[in-house]
Amino acid sequence: MQTRQLGKNGPQVSAIGLGCMGMTDFYTTGTDTREATATLHRALELGINLLDTADMYGPHTNEELIGKAIAGKRDQVFLASKFGIVRDPANPTARGVDGSPEYIRQSIDGTLKRLGVDTLDLYYQHRIDPQVAIEETVGAMAELVKAGKVRYLGLSEASAATLERANKVHPISALQSEYSLWSRDQEDNGCLATCQRLGIAFVPYSPLGRGFLTGALKSPDDFAADDYRRFSPRFQGENFAKNLLLVQQVQVLAADKGVTAGQLALAWVLAQGEFLIPIPGTKQRKYLEENVAALEVKLSTSELQALEAIFPAHATAGLRYPEAVMQMLDR
Repeated sequence: MQTRQLGKNGPQVSAIGLGCMGMTDFYTTGTDTREATATLHRALELGINLLDTADMYGPHTNEELIGKAIAGKRDQVFLASKFGIVRDPANPTARGVDGSPEYIRQSIDGTLKRLGVDTLDLYYQHRIDPQVAIEETVGAMAELVKAGKVRYLGLSEASAATLERANKVHPISALQSEYSLWSRDQEDNGCLATCQRLGIAFVPYSPLGRGFLTGALKSPDDFAADDYRRFSPRFQGENFAKNLLLVQQVQVLAADKGVTAGQLALAWVLAQGEFLIPIPGTKQRKYLEENVAALEVKLSTSELQALEAIFPAHATAGLRYPEAVMQMLDR
């Protein structure tokens, strides 16, 4: 397994991680626990040690699944989880944000218990709380490091300015935000450049465009009734049709190179810099193995230019989240 450094002061981790969200939530409520566990074990066999979860996935069931899967294998895993998005039990689609010190102290203890570990390797603030100064939030997170409950700190979907402020309170090892051929906001908002300048790892989630860039999705009807992509603007109506035309061009390039469209898309993300550590999500071993093989796909200058021509920034039709959720990004 190739490795990359998690920030200038962090450890070497696998060059790609495993996003675990979809194993228990969002894409379907039907969870195949046996295959998900087998996928986690296969990831470790292949040398993937960066596992990414969050307390709001489920909520809580994702951390519990991982905790059971890694029992007796703690030394093989670099565990990342997140706090800060609050779900309403009465309304599963509602979202709140809490970055208060009290909430942080409560959240970490629940996460450690569910994962069955004494220390979490990487703890992210999942979304920035506009009601709490980032200095106060990161100060409370830094106390967890002193207490031995957390090793490294991260932020998710934060603005470049917030990242700068946070890093002055305590070293930030990673910024996790959506980034792929069809989600290139991080180039415009300065986050990629800020990470590179400050020596912070950038961890792209959904590097395969929530499955769209694999070419496997042909119609909005492909989604299960409870798949949240049904409510995502990019996956609806005319937007879906426009985006599908772009992906079909990626498929042609991939076929010429003898790889899958997903591998080509993932190789593009990996080629954007050694400080990027993407975490494609899957709950099946066959897709995990396909993603790992993308590490061997090397793109020439002409191939990168061809992908750039197909998918320049802002080419994708539709917002990446519904408008209300977009308000929670880049704070």
